[in-house]
Amino acid sequence: MTSEVVQAHPDTSFKELARLLTSHRISGLPVVDDDDKVMGVVSQTDLTRRQAARGRAASGRDRVLRALRRIARAHPTAPPPLTAGRLMSTPAVTVHPEHRVVDVARIMERRHIDRLPVVDEEDRLIGITTRRDLLRVFLRTDEEIREEVAGAVRSRGSACDADTCTIDVREGIVTIEGVAGPQTDTTALVRAAWRVDGVVGVVNRLTADRRHASSVPPSGA
Repeated sequence: MTSEVVQAHPDTSFKELARLLTSHRISGLPVVDDDDKVMGVVSQTDLTRRQAARGRAASGRDRVLRALRRIARAHPTAPPPLTAGRLMSTPAVTVHPEHRVVDVARIMERRHIDRLPVVDEEDRLIGITTRRDLLRVFLRTDEEIREEVAGAVRSRGSACDADTCTIDVREGIVTIEGVAGPQTDTTALVRAAWRVDGVVGVVNRLTADRRHASSVPPSGA
């Protein structure tokens, strides 16, 4: 996530929007109100689509437009300005900081968008995440991933500890190997490993510890 966000307000003009997108080399930007709550998003596509629509209308209605211009000269009225409030796509698709990378990637693919505003619990803008940000996650080192996976496993209070289990990471693929105690929920451990950013696969090689399995005493004993 990038915390320094280029943003616009509903009254930001078409020309200023074009300048912001061009100068910052971005494909879109959020539109926020006075409380920094996200109202919508303006993209390069929104701007170019509007201009293209104007061109199509002009080519097909020249005769009508000429008549309208004559009327306008007699009763001049200024056309409403093109602003972010009129151009933006709404409602905005947003995510929260706790969203998993894989979930954000799915939203981007489903919605065919490259940037997502990140908002807090009150829907105030706190950052923006892009496809490039998501790719950076997969540049994490195997050691960084291993440490976070180990912490996630320990946080579940399982009986799978350093003495009984080993965690290895190679090229983002996590392998959990060892003997799991009778109280260990191996499915939950695998899920916890998958939730770590940068993980591309999880191999479960845990085996059950039979030493502590309770035996049923024979009848009459």
